[in-house]
Amino acid sequence: MSMDGAGPRIGTAGLRPHRTRAVLIGAAAVLIAVAAVIVLTAASKPARAHHAALAEAPAFSLPELGNSGQRVSLAAYAGRPVIVNFFASWCAPCRRETPLLASFYKAHHGQVLIIGVDSNDETPAALKFVHADGVTYPVGFDAYPARAATSYGIVALPQTYLLNSRHQIVRHISGDVTEAELAAWAASLSHTAGK
Repeated sequence: MSMDGAGPRIGTAGLRPHRTRAVLIGAAAVLIAVAAVIVLTAASKPARAHHAALAEAPAFSLPELGNSGQRVSLAAYAGRPVIVNFFASWCAPCRRETPLLASFYKAHHGQVLIIGVDSNDETPAALKFVHADGVTYPVGFDAYPARAATSYGIVALPQTYLLNSRHQIVRHISGDVTEAELAAWAASLSHTAGK
């Protein structure tokens, strides 16, 4: 018996290194297993995101800008890819973007469809704006309280949505769209049309 009354200590010192080693090996194995699970989970996320369902674009039917007897609706373009652009005449970035969209539409008419949605604007100012920029694609008038823009969650202009033929949102561009983004969209449509 030991002098402190704790019982015999014979062999205890010899058992500790084995027990400590076993605990360390067990802890290392658990850490390796946890790390493997994290790596495998992270590696599989892009694949899941790639195959995840695309969000469906909210449908809308609006009076045509300057011609309230006519309607501009997303449903009229069923089965065809389309660009939906939300803008207003009072929006500074829209002043840069709209002439670009107008010339792009003219250059790709028939292949690339665009619907403009003039949101929260005054009709005379909007008409002057689209005529000055040479807009020939259909433009719907989304008057206050801008229900179409609200259904897309828009709080600032311009906003552009690239929709596939099932009218699912393939890409959302916040701010003014660039010529390179439009060219890439047209190329993707040409690529899928050739299949």
